[in-house]
Amino acid sequence: MTIAPGQPESTSTDIAVALDVQAVDGAVAIQGRSPWQIVRRRLRRDRVTMVALVTSIFFILLAATSPLLAALGIISPDLTHPELVQGLGSMPEGALGGVSPQHWLGVEPGTGRDLLARIITGMTTSLTVALLATIFSVIVGTVIGIVSGFAGGRVDWLLSRFMDLVLSFPSTLMLLSLQAVLVDRIASIMQQPSSAPPPKIAFMVIVLGFFGFPFFARIVRGQVLSLREREFVEAARSLGAKRGRLYFKELLPHLWAPLLVYTTLVLPANISAEAALGFLGVGLNPPTASLGAILNDAVSYARPDPAYFFFPGLTVFVLVLSFNLLGDGLRDALDPKSGR
Repeated sequence: MTIAPGQPESTSTDIAVALDVQAVDGAVAIQGRSPWQIVRRRLRRDRVTMVALVTSIFFILLAATSPLLAALGIISPDLTHPELVQGLGSMPEGALGGVSPQHWLGVEPGTGRDLLARIITGMTTSLTVALLATIFSVIVGTVIGIVSGFAGGRVDWLLSRFMDLVLSFPSTLMLLSLQAVLVDRIASIMQQPSSAPPPKIAFMVIVLGFFGFPFFARIVRGQVLSLREREFVEAARSLGAKRGRLYFKELLPHLWAPLLVYTTLVLPANISAEAALGFLGVGLNPPTASLGAILNDAVSYARPDPAYFFFPGLTVFVLVLSFNLLGDGLRDALDPKSGR
């Protein structure tokens, strides 16, 4: 970029500053930005996405540190307070379900356990199940999508029909119908009782992850169909690269953007699925806390103690909404055709 004759010096300086450039010998050298710098700049300008990002990080950190908080005695999710729940139905005393400086969100009816501590512990359980199921879906879907899109022909047809078959089964119905059989089998493998939390967590992770991988596989397959004809793939082939290197060294680095975006969209769906199972009473057994189990118990007290139903429901709503908004913001920031 050169300065036109007769152009005021102040104007050229303003242009240089606006473009983040440096003038050398009367010319302006434009400094390029990497794709990640462009993405970060777009994200910083999107206030909704930044709020969703901060909220998501806060929930993740809170859920990750809840075992430490319980070990240090900061929260006590299993400690009962019978003196705080008295009268007919053992309802909490005071306004908003017994809200006080000691119990910020009140206490549970019947047991008097601190509701905030139960919500934090339940969030840990729900996020653990959702995160592990999402990782399972990402790994299986990415591998199958790369193999299907790159191989083509009969292999692509067989894998595509397998994905269609998996998608034809409703995941919630399969979770309900397969629980009785798979939980006992997993418990025998883990050598634990079927009512213990680990077998049920493993069951939900496997089923949610298995029925979620076709969505990732389809996206990856579509991307690989266009990438496999690119010059860098042909160059690697001509140099004798094996399929493993072509899959994971050449193709996989070009798939991180759609995988990242879709991961942030599938994660809240898995959180909702786990909460729905707990609400239906087929998730983790008490006293293990989960957001769905808390909501299932709170339904019985919706009228006499609406705060007990409102606070866990609000937590699920904000948690799912923040991840959904974060996924939408990442999709817009990573889209090269976006005009934002």
